[in-house]
Amino acid sequence: MKIGLFFGSFNPIHVGHLIIANYMATQTDLKQVWLVVSPQNPFKTKSSLARDYDRLHLVELAIEDNPALRASDIEFKLPKPSYTIDTLTYLREKYPQHEFALIMGGDNLATLPKWKNYEAILKYYSVYVYQRPQYEPGELSQHPQVRLFEAPLMQISASYIRRCSKAGHSIQYLVPTPVFDYLNSSHLFRQ
Repeated sequence: MKIGLFFGSFNPIHVGHLIIANYMATQTDLKQVWLVVSPQNPFKTKSSLARDYDRLHLVELAIEDNPALRASDIEFKLPKPSYTIDTLTYLREKYPQHEFALIMGGDNLATLPKWKNYEAILKYYSVYVYQRPQYEPGELSQHPQVRLFEAPLMQISASYIRRCSKAGHSIQYLVPTPVFDYLNSSHLFRQ
């Protein structure tokens, strides 16, 4: 099975994430998309993140009714910080029956040469890029392993949702209803 890996902090997951994941799972040759919750992105500080299992739980709530999407905690078991090439290598060994592709935004494609062993990523894995209007895809968009897609995008970010939640503003419709209900009944992102 060909599986797309959509890595993210998902701090919290929001409708923008889900639109991209669903698009990739239903309008490309991918059969499933795994939303890989990253415990620590090497380019971000850990202090701004909710606990790993809280973020994973929100992803599970968000996708519980969609069999084409799956939450993954695979990086929780790997050394920190999380490097994509290490996770890809681990998944390839653990699930040799699957073919994995990496899903990323055009902004990440532009910075891919800063990633650990990015040449190996491009050698062994397809990279599915959803274009972002404010970013030029750059030279790597011509690479034979890179495929560009015009997925629908929303101007929404997890940091905006966290700010709204902390200020006591409604985040309804910015996150899926089960996530909204859970966040309303907890103190996550309100402190």
